[in-house]
Amino acid sequence: MEQKELIIQSIGRRKSAIARVFLKPGVGKVIINDKNLVDYFTYSLDQNQVVLPLLLFNLQTSFDCLIMVEGGGRTGQIGAIKLGLARALCVVDPNYRSTLKQYGLLRRDARIKERRKYGLKKARKASQYSKR
Repeated sequence: MEQKELIIQSIGRRKSAIARVFLKPGVGKVIINDKNLVDYFTYSLDQNQVVLPLLLFNLQTSFDCLIMVEGGGRTGQIGAIKLGLARALCVVDPNYRSTLKQYGLLRRDARIKERRKYGLKKARKASQYSKR
């Protein structure tokens, strides 16, 4: 009988970006939207931020990550992926939770763009007031 491979799924959100993270035992490949990590995020700082939860526990060569991310910009997507990875690692080993919390990786950043109000140009920007 074949043993079924363990795949852990989690979701991370930041601004208007949503990342679905699939974590499975492997050699450390990180695939984001069918592209390699280095091809998707060209800056090395961004690449380090994405895999930060794995780097904390030195697990970058223990798991393969398949990530589907949509919406938002670069910063939002990085934050969403980080949260998704951190949540997935909590499922792998509940002992990781305290360290991830210490680094603030399990906190959902709820700051999103404020909606535009009628009568204004943007959320709060009004046209210039003229007294005379």
